Amino acid sequence: MPKRQCSKTKGTVTSPIKRITLPIEMEKYQEIVDNCSTYRKWVDSMVIEHPELFPYTIDDGYSLHDKRTSDKLKDVPLRRICLKNLDSKGKKQVFTIAPSCVMPYMVGYTDDVEKALFLRQFDVPFWALTYVFGRNDDYWYRMENNFGRYNLVQTVVKSPDKLPSHLLADEKITWLNGEKVAVATTVGNDCILGASVTLGADTANLTEAYKHFKDEAQALAPDYSPETVNTDGWGATQSAWLTLFPMVVIIECFLHAYMKIRQTGKHLKDIFLELSKRVWNLYHAGNADDFRSQVVELRLWAQQNTTGSVQEAVVKLCNKTERFILAYEHPQAYRTSNMLDRHINHMARWLDSSRFFHGHWASAERSIRAWALLHNFGHYCPRAEVSNTYSSPAHKLNGFVYHQNWLHNLLISTSMSGNVG
Repeated sequence: MPKRQCSKTKGTVTSPIKRITLPIEMEKYQEIVDNCSTYRKWVDSMVIEHPELFPYTIDDGYSLHDKRTSDKLKDVPLRRICLKNLDSKGKKQVFTIAPSCVMPYMVGYTDDVEKALFLRQFDVPFWALTYVFGRNDDYWYRMENNFGRYNLVQTVVKSPDKLPSHLLADEKITWLNGEKVAVATTVGNDCILGASVTLGADTANLTEAYKHFKDEAQALAPDYSPETVNTDGWGATQSAWLTLFPMVVIIECFLHAYMKIRQTGKHLKDIFLELSKRVWNLYHAGNADDFRSQVVELRLWAQQNTTGSVQEAVVKLCNKTERFILAYEHPQAYRTSNMLDRHINHMARWLDSSRFFHGHWASAERSIRAWALLHNFGHYCPRAEVSNTYSSPAHKLNGFVYHQNWLHNLLISTSMSGNVG
């Protein structure tokens, strides 16, 4: 057998989706699918209740186009509708209406595969899913990987006014076919809104990677531009964001500055606790003037009590005063990367359990995007306080769910993903 040729060449990953997925239980769906009048009344009620799941021009009218049955699930026929408005090329616009109780491409019933995909959020390998739930490893891999084809932003954010004004961005270093790559990650309102595998950590590569988030966000809201983005001190990351959003304010992460001090000074047992206290008192300064005055005190104390690399790290923090005080002009901005790091930690465990990326760049890209969607729609831990109010990060961002089951909710959210305009 010839050796498989694996490429890192980039290409198109997402494509417009002409599948409209709607919340309905199987028993109810079976009752109405063969009755055109009843079926249309149901679709009309969904257009009124959830217009974001349909194309914008649905209000101009549509007709029932045809009904199709898949060889995979012959007992679940799917109807298609045709919009009265033609597309920009003068062609008919035909969309498939699917119930949330069946998976895309009719590969199975949602309730039958939900628990297996739930376990993928805890990095359970595909061979273990095969052992417990049957089928084969490729079946589970392809089912998960397929989620990477959806528009990440439009699947998670169901209304333009829910797009976050304040973001966090950072790169997770990993490997593709044994070579170092990075996952450019964008987080806002506790959801991962961008995840793209970039082949280099320079400005050009990072700009291309973060541009995926920009394109998807502006497809939902053409004039969207974030107010602030929190990054570490890596210049290429900051340059990439300023290239994509010239008006964005870069808020440099205070935590990364402290981590450098901790790395160099934690062996100084006699003064490290005092140093840490002074640094975090600086972080909690009430306003920009207090921050500046405490910087002067910290610099003087460090000159008198530290030497070498520890003193250099403190001076470096003090020299970034004007960058740090930008946060006081934007009270809602993220001052540290904590809200991103907690997601990156989950990503790191998932990458490690998968032994990182293998094969083509496109499969790696779809895999990380699929992981992000499962992560965004997966359950919060029941012991977490936030779970008393919200079931998942996507629920927290949008304020509602389409279905109480997380996988049904995810499938419904993918409706029209990437084809909302």
